[in-house]
Amino acid sequence: MGFLIRLCFNALALLLVSAVVPGIEVQGVLPALAAAFFLGLANAVLRPLIVILTLPLIILTLGLFIPIINAFLLKLVSTMIRGFEVHGFWSAVFGALLLSIVSGVLNFFINEHGRMEVVVSRKRLP
Repeated sequence: MGFLIRLCFNALALLLVSAVVPGIEVQGVLPALAAAFFLGLANAVLRPLIVILTLPLIILTLGLFIPIINAFLLKLVSTMIRGFEVHGFWSAVFGALLLSIVSGVLNFFINEHGRMEVVVSRKRLP
């Protein structure tokens, strides 16, 4: 159940990003769901391999190459999904940055069981 909730949240984040970033187009909910699924799959399978292969470049740029990897994966998914298009390098970079921020904030409130959860610390200060 948690997987489906996260998939819907990531599709929502993708729709929000397409409304904000010029050059990213999503033509409906179904392409957004498909793109969110394949983007999650690409991040789970391809991203670790690409990070390992480009590790010297990541170290050399102090981690600034990682958004380029995310943009590449976003552009790669756009070539596979009809109804989801990413036009241009900078649109992919800004879209990947904004997508990671929005989906991270949305997924922050979902626990592993797919339920909304807000944890507030109740520590007493001395």
